[in-house]
Amino acid sequence: MAPMSQPTEPLRTVLLRNGTVHSPADPFATAMVVEHGSVAWVGSEGAADSFADGVDEVVDLDGALVTPAFTDAHVHTTATGLALTGLDLTGARTLGEALGRVRAHAAARPADRVLLGHGWDASRWPEQRPPSRRELDEATGGRPLYLTRADVHSAVVTTALLDLVPQVAAGDGAPLTGDDHHAVRAAALGSIGAAQRTELQRAALARAAALGIGSVHECAGPQISSAEDLTGLLRLAAGEPGPRVTGYWAEALASAADAERIRELGAAGAAGDLFVDGSLGSHTACLHAPYADAPAPGHTGTAHLDAAAVAAHVAACTEAGIQAGFHAIGDAALTAVVEGVRAAADKVGLAAVRAARHRVEHAEMLTPEHIAAFAEFALTASVQPAFDAAWGGEEGMYAQRLGRERARTLNPYAALLRAGVPLALGSDSPVTPLDPWGTVRAAAFHRTPEHRVSVRAAFTAHTRGGWRAIGRDDAGVLVPGAPADYAVWETGELLVQVPDTRVANWSTDPRSGTPGLPDLTPGAPLPVCLRTVVGGRVVHEGRV
Repeated sequence: MAPMSQPTEPLRTVLLRNGTVHSPADPFATAMVVEHGSVAWVGSEGAADSFADGVDEVVDLDGALVTPAFTDAHVHTTATGLALTGLDLTGARTLGEALGRVRAHAAARPADRVLLGHGWDASRWPEQRPPSRRELDEATGGRPLYLTRADVHSAVVTTALLDLVPQVAAGDGAPLTGDDHHAVRAAALGSIGAAQRTELQRAALARAAALGIGSVHECAGPQISSAEDLTGLLRLAAGEPGPRVTGYWAEALASAADAERIRELGAAGAAGDLFVDGSLGSHTACLHAPYADAPAPGHTGTAHLDAAAVAAHVAACTEAGIQAGFHAIGDAALTAVVEGVRAAADKVGLAAVRAARHRVEHAEMLTPEHIAAFAEFALTASVQPAFDAAWGGEEGMYAQRLGRERARTLNPYAALLRAGVPLALGSDSPVTPLDPWGTVRAAAFHRTPEHRVSVRAAFTAHTRGGWRAIGRDDAGVLVPGAPADYAVWETGELLVQVPDTRVANWSTDPRSGTPGLPDLTPGAPLPVCLRTVVGGRVVHEGRV
């Protein structure tokens, strides 16, 4: 492809041609004009000739695919930067391998006051247990270490880190959860200076751009990061070319007056990881019935907010004109959310609640009654299909925690779409990596067949769905007037893939009038991002 303007240059009028443009405005489009940071025209190669002399630049796509840029609707940017640049145990296959990585990281970072790492998952290891405190003390040479589980809802630490947080009892070395985890996390992340934090955020945003992600929703909060982390990220995103960042701050409001704090931070809402419960992997998601592999008899997880607290928060946010939202995974947690939103609607009015587009993160263990309520209240389900790819299936972690029957009910994307529930897809990075095409694939090829959706539906949820989740219905799609946020891809044949085995699994019939998308059959190579553009400015230039 011919070179395009650099992000620091003034916006130019650009004609892209000789490719495939994924647009509902023209299912056979091969060209697009971008002007003043917006899509100005989409159409055919023949018509493109009339624009060629009136633009600043013509880009020969050489057969490449142009799509809307992805929106990752749930990200922890600084933590993602840490995973990308530091100690990442995501791929560790055994406890011994994990400890070896800890040992090597400690040796390579002698000046770090606190060692930081992420990604262990004992459910995948033959030892079926996390590293002990004694093992970590030995591997680090007695230095402070904070090491989060893959779901970031529990952590193992060294004795030296516990010495910095005297209010946390040493215990028996089991992973820390709840308030103890929040306390050690605050101490560990407090060791990151402003300059290091900025570099971590830059690394994460650069990785997102390299994957065709044009927008991210940062899920910050007092128990997850810090106000300085959020405001620093928003300043960085506003001041440098890169993906757009929409921030959420997970702090419960008691009244509409409390919303001023949210506005001061520059957040779009009091939402994101406002915890109603924890996670299945850490046995802290709140369930109606006990875990199948409960750490104690009758254990049903941890509840952080009840229906009354949910109702107060939703009512306050609705009255203040900002979004409310919650982290809810277990069925009991989702019942608390639904009951709370219903009580808030009774107080402030159903129409006002629906108009606010409140959202629920993860929403994994949904019942049909929950789904009906999500549709009634126009709640956006901000979901992570890679969770099912990582932990679903008959032998996966979900089945271990819940038993196979309950595990099969998780992440029912098809039922959500049938009910008209708005979907926005994300990664919860670093819980699962930034990987937009892999996310679409995971939704289309869900481990439980009845929960699968078409590639087109998943792609829409990962592009336009993220914009709709922040109240923008005019973006995330390549039509005239939409923001020029797009990605250019090297890919193979374009298909129309559907999950229903009663009909053909794919079709290339042009008479369907449906724009094609890459073949995402498991095992097929994923598209390669050649370029990412946000608001008409190039933010990533890949292989050309």
